[in-house]
Amino acid sequence: MEIWNGVHMLELDFYGNIVHPTLIWDQEAAVLIDTGFPGQMDDLRAAMQRAGVPFGKLKAVILTHQDLDHIGNLPEILRECGANIQVYAHELDRPYIQGELPLLKDSHIENPPKGRVDVTLADGQELPYCDGIRVIHTPGHTPGHISLYVKRSKTLVAGDSMYSVNGRLGGIHEPTTPDMEEARRSLHKYTALDIESVICYHGGLSTGNVKDQIRTIAR
Repeated sequence: MEIWNGVHMLELDFYGNIVHPTLIWDQEAAVLIDTGFPGQMDDLRAAMQRAGVPFGKLKAVILTHQDLDHIGNLPEILRECGANIQVYAHELDRPYIQGELPLLKDSHIENPPKGRVDVTLADGQELPYCDGIRVIHTPGHTPGHISLYVKRSKTLVAGDSMYSVNGRLGGIHEPTTPDMEEARRSLHKYTALDIESVICYHGGLSTGNVKDQIRTIAR
């Protein structure tokens, strides 16, 4: 689904579990935010093609956090792209993504996906891609969870900080959020942003007075 010119919400179906990586691009480069479940590489490539972006244009992957459904295809992406791609994540989730520590919520998995993180991110940092992507550190779901604000389209890519139901923000998913109080505090960072739409990894797009919806969830 095209959210804005050069901002596309992808849809990947993993046995009925729909996840929504975000693809952002301009004439210079394409940036993928999150990668889907392991084994979805062909689906990811096809979704990019449907958005009109060839896989070879991909220059950066930003991971909102360490969970399996977000890092799942990173090893395959790195095998194909090698040194031609930069991988970004918050420093607190970096050791889990790189396999130095077991995944916090999937420690039972014997061979979790492993990948490198080239650049660690900090709260308030702005990435130079596609007219500016701002990093927002939003812990609670994981220690290094981040969200991304795409300035030109006023789009918040919320990762798993919230979920969406039928076009409206449904709240914070408590069963997968170890620190609910911190997760609520994190949402207050969104209120300073001029947000017109929110892409939740689970549930997809939310629009219409989203800042009011966020304030209600953060109470």
